[in-house]
Amino acid sequence: MQTSINPFKQALAERRPQIGLWLGLADAYSAEICAGAGFDWLLIDGEHSPNDLRSIMGQLQAISPYASHPIARIPVGQGHIGTTLVKQYLDLGVQTLLVPMVDTPEQAADLVRAMRYPPQGIRGMAGARASGWGRNASYVHEANGQVCLLVQAETELSLRHLDAIAAVDGVDGVFIGPADLSASMGHVGNPGHPAVQAAITDAIARIVKAGKAAGILTPDEALARHYLALGATFVAVGLDTNLLAHTTSALAAKFKSTVAATPASQTY
Repeated sequence: MQTSINPFKQALAERRPQIGLWLGLADAYSAEICAGAGFDWLLIDGEHSPNDLRSIMGQLQAISPYASHPIARIPVGQGHIGTTLVKQYLDLGVQTLLVPMVDTPEQAADLVRAMRYPPQGIRGMAGARASGWGRNASYVHEANGQVCLLVQAETELSLRHLDAIAAVDGVDGVFIGPADLSASMGHVGNPGHPAVQAAITDAIARIVKAGKAAGILTPDEALARHYLALGATFVAVGLDTNLLAHTTSALAAKFKSTVAATPASQTY
């Protein structure tokens, strides 16, 4: 067996835009449908969706025959719990992790170590799914070069430390979380506020200047194209939950006058 090259990590290094979709339904059946759509990457959300290790593994298995690269977001990245989750997600075969609420370069550096086997890190050894149940003897020697770490900057504190976070060796990309950032800035539920958008524009420029990939999520097509034009490399342009909610409401509204079609939510 051979350790798979991480195509997403390679694309970020080459500054090739990667268009993704958020998966929050926590279901392998719907994940497979989305995997056939042609997105560059799919985010399996372990923070705000009812996922556990088994449901994440099922979605990885459903996505694996397709070209879309699976990324998983762990629910928390700090402390012993975060280190354990990083190990478990990697053992499942996830090559790229998104970690929420990374506010300091020290937190980012801890995550880099958690992602890697010794001597570069502290990841525990196991003959799990990632290594083909131990059949791929080269995995432990090659995995460090193929894991990809994306950290989320979504507070005012993280923006103050953004240059230092982006400078951490082993951080491949920084993802801006508009919803939490807007709340941190005092504009709860309003990521479109001019002050928030100005902060996002500045953050993308700083991340790119540091030589790292900038990422963000928005279901607004014009805004997504705007972020790409600013230099964002990995952009999620929709959420499976929002697509389902929006489309079903719109369909019902066509036939029932008492039902109003709902706009696509901008929840992150």
